Order: sequence, then C-alpha cells, then structure tokens
Amino acid sequence: MLSTPALRLGLKNTKSKSDFSHEIKKIMTKINFPPINEQMDLIKRGTFEIIPEDELIKKLERSLKEGKPLNIKLGCDPSRPDLHIGHSVVLRKLAHFQSLGHLAILIIGDFTGMIGDPSGRNVTRPALSLEETREHGKSYFEQASKILDKDKTRIVYNSEWLNKMTFEDVIKLSSKYTVARMLERDDFTKRYKSGEPISMHEILYPLAQAMDSVAIKSDVELGGTDQKFNLLVGRDIQREFGLEAQVIITMPLIVGTDGIEKMSKSFNNYIGISESPKEIFGKTLSIPDSLIYNYFELATNLSNAQLNEIKQKLDDPTINPRDIKRQLAKTLVTMYHSEEAAKDAKEEFDRIFVNKGTPNEVPQFKFGDGTEINILDLIILVNFAPSKGEAKRLVTQGGVTLDGEKITDFQKVVTPKNGTILKVGKRKFIKLIN
Repeated sequence: MLSTPALRLGLKNTKSKSDFSHEIKKIMTKINFPPINEQMDLIKRGTFEIIPEDELIKKLERSLKEGKPLNIKLGCDPSRPDLHIGHSVVLRKLAHFQSLGHLAILIIGDFTGMIGDPSGRNVTRPALSLEETREHGKSYFEQASKILDKDKTRIVYNSEWLNKMTFEDVIKLSSKYTVARMLERDDFTKRYKSGEPISMHEILYPLAQAMDSVAIKSDVELGGTDQKFNLLVGRDIQREFGLEAQVIITMPLIVGTDGIEKMSKSFNNYIGISESPKEIFGKTLSIPDSLIYNYFELATNLSNAQLNEIKQKLDDPTINPRDIKRQLAKTLVTMYHSEEAAKDAKEEFDRIFVNKGTPNEVPQFKFGDGTEINILDLIILVNFAPSKGEAKRLVTQGGVTLDGEKITDFQKVVTPKNGTILKVGKRKFIKLIN
C-alpha cells in the first residue's frame, strides 16, 4: 500500500496524521448525533442519488454507536475561483453533514487542477499551474465559508500526497483499473466515438481523485451528477487499498437563470454568491417560474415544513408566482449578505423596474458636453458592449435609452448633455458628465 503523507489542516498549518486524528477526537467530545431517521431526512433532502443507501445507514449507525463522526469529502475544482448558486448545492449538502456532527473535509485539487478534469465536457478543462490552483483554492474557501462553518471545516490540498507518489506508485495504481472500464465514462465514450483525442493524463485523473479518498479515508464523498463516475472509481480504489468503500451522494446540477442550460459562467446564466445584493435580487427575479421550488429546495436553508408551504403557494392559482420569486430573491440576498441588504435590494429593484426610476448610486463617465457620437460607439465607449454587433443587437431589441428616451435606430447620432443617463439592458446605468 502507498504511504499516506501528512494532511494539511487549514490554509497555513500542516499537521501530522496523528494530529488529524486528535482533531477528530476533539470534535467527538462535543457531538450529540441526532437519531438515524432524522439524519437521513436531512441527508436525502434534494439529493439525486445515494450509492448505496443501505451502506450509508450502516455507517451512520456505527457512528452513532461509537460516537465518532464520519469523514465527509468534497473535492473542490480550483479552475474557477468565483462560486455561484450552482456550486452552493453540493456545499450546502456538506453543511448538512456538519450540522449533524460529522467532519467536513474540503479537498482543494491543487495537484489535480494541473491535470484538468474533463467530466461532463467534450474536451478537457485547461490545466493550471500549482500557484494558480493554490490562489483559486484560497478564494474558493473564503466564498465557501458563506455556507460552511469555517471553524469546523478541514482544508486539505491533494498535492500533499499526490506530489509524493513515485512513478512506480503510479504504475501500481494504474494496474488496479482497466482501460475498458475507464472508457465507460460518458465524456470519454463520446470523444472516442467522435474521434476526439483522449490524453493519458486525463485517464489518470479519476485515479488521482480516488487517491484523495484513500488518503483521508473518506466515509462519504459528495459531488454533482457529472462526477458520478469519478466518485465510483474512488469506491473501487479504496477497496484495493484495504479500506471500507465510501458511499457516494450525487446532487443535481441546478439549471441557470435562462431555464435551459446548467448554471455556468460560460453560459452567463449564473447567480454569483459574492455578487452585489442588487445583482442577486435582480437575477433571481429573472428565472422562469418553473425553477422557483427547485431553487428554494437546493439553494436555501428552508425547512421541509417551509418548503411544503412554498409548494402549496405555487399550486394556488390565486397567488402570483412573482411574489414567491421575490421571497426567494430576498432569501438569497439575506443568506449571502444581510436582511438589511435584502430590503435595500428590493427597494432598489422596485424603484428601477416598477417605478421606472434610476438607482440611488449611478457610476459616472467623463464625456464632453455637446459632443456628438454614434449611439453604438457610445455604448462601446462606456464598456456596455464588447463589439458593435452586440451594441447593435441591444439597440434594435429596444434595450437602450438616453434620459428615458428609447433609441431603436443604431445609426442615430446623439449629443449627451452633462448629467445624461445612459441605460443599456435592464440593470446597466451610467451618468455622462463633463
């Protein structure tokens, strides 16, 4: 068996394996685990799949009997440092386990980030340098702390053990899994059939992720549905190293604000958890009515009783779904900012979109009084569109106004005065000054 190096517990301090066990013992002295049925009720909330559920129950029963928390693992992709509501779904499930008294372990994939995970993609994600993955990992943890109990979360970097593996270790690890089984993964299958290249380092990625489970002896691993294959490999490799196989829990991939694609910055259909209150509020109100309950269930802390009330309201034809959506927007802003911020965001939204006013604070752009300029050039000048083509689309669709006057002619030449307000789209305002 490969040796397991020291685990990093926190962003700065490195502790030995015995210290890691000591941390668990300290937590154990403070735990009063809820009954198994109560734990399962919370664990199953919003989950897509538990594999296998009977093994999870046995682990929980042993945990309750011995008074020892389970190791709950979540691997973090450091390729993008900005988290959105989609990421919060699996983080919230980790927080559920925390609230039940179990040990939440966030694994920052600083080593695997240098490989690039192809999960759910036709091509692999671009690889990063170790320095980039570390920086992104710190940002990830800071944002994740809006959801997790920071003081009860253990942070580990998988370079701590993967960097120390020799080539002999890698060969031995590779011998424990077949190419045929690896090609069963959906994204590999699609690429293989279409003639797209699959590099050897990509095939090693699931094995590297599995070694994370070996290193921390995870009892449960969490992930999105697109991570199912990798999580199952972790179960198999743990057995190969003489460990009890982890249970895997997959969470749904939340649909973005467009109601079509999964939430992603690439599709520009995301709600960032670090965005301003007004952005979170406004973006939430733009989601289709069909997603309201789904967002409440997966992205908020509402109890099951409160969720039932939401469902009843949505089924009531006398209640406008818009009002329930406003409740959702207020809930999300309160979670990531404050109740006061949610109130201000609501008032700002009403002032702009209901009363057709302007925000209290509008950024300014210095522009010569009386200067003539084509409307497309003005939109690009203030960075409200990346190209003339995009600016033209905004104008022809009626999304551009100057001091409240809608402009639909993209050839129009305008002469802004000092203090003129340019509005582009629903939420972009700028004041033109001398």
